[in-house]
Amino acid sequence: MHPIERLRYVARASGASHDVLVRETAGALSAFASDPSGLVTACRRIVARQPGSGPMWWLCARVLTAPDAMAEAWRAVEEMESDTASRELAHALPEGATVCVVGWPDLVADALVQRGDLEVLVVDAHGEGAGLVRRLEASEVDSVDIPPIGLGAAAADADLVLVEPSAVGSDEMLCVAGSRAVAATARHAGVPVWTVLGVGRLLPPRMWDALVARCDLTEPWDADDELVPVDLVDRVVSAAGIEDPTDALRRIDCPVAGELLRGLD
Repeated sequence: MHPIERLRYVARASGASHDVLVRETAGALSAFASDPSGLVTACRRIVARQPGSGPMWWLCARVLTAPDAMAEAWRAVEEMESDTASRELAHALPEGATVCVVGWPDLVADALVQRGDLEVLVVDAHGEGAGLVRRLEASEVDSVDIPPIGLGAAAADADLVLVEPSAVGSDEMLCVAGSRAVAATARHAGVPVWTVLGVGRLLPPRMWDALVARCDLTEPWDADDELVPVDLVDRVVSAAGIEDPTDALRRIDCPVAGELLRGLD
């Protein structure tokens, strides 16, 4: 497949998990190892077509700012694929808890299938809820498919709400639509809210602002994703374990790549 065609394929693969997208993108970008200007164009194309994916911005920023772009790309792939956030979450979930999630969050799902003692309330988003319920039930995890109209009741009835952002800034997170209402309802009901922070999601302010500018959030009620205030979150679970959000959001490992910001500053 021609490199440009492969990039288009990667950009369309919005249903793939972030680790798959990062690996496929790194492979596609390797075709531009000896073409610096082509590499810049390719990275701009990737973030333009996957604007809400923090890991895509993280990968492209690392590639464009590293002395050896391809070595850096594969280091990023290795970090993504060795992420232990799901394992940390599986260990941290309270025994016998009723957990509420929205849509099909990748890292959260990987953790939930390891815990047969939980009940999971899956609030549907984009038609993905039923698929997650089937996966959980195949792993003998009790789960309930909740229609969007029931998200408030599900959040209030849970012992814990889990939200998984695709990107995180200093005071907001980009999550699947419905996450803000679930988190706000949980906060009002006194139900703790945890966010699961995977590798590549945390961006520095300029990169976060560029991501938000790229996303179509002008009519948020029609958008697939939405911004969720970090102050609705009680704890952050990552490879480092369970932390206060203030501590967790200090560890930014994404550089600022000026080539990705051109036209947005």
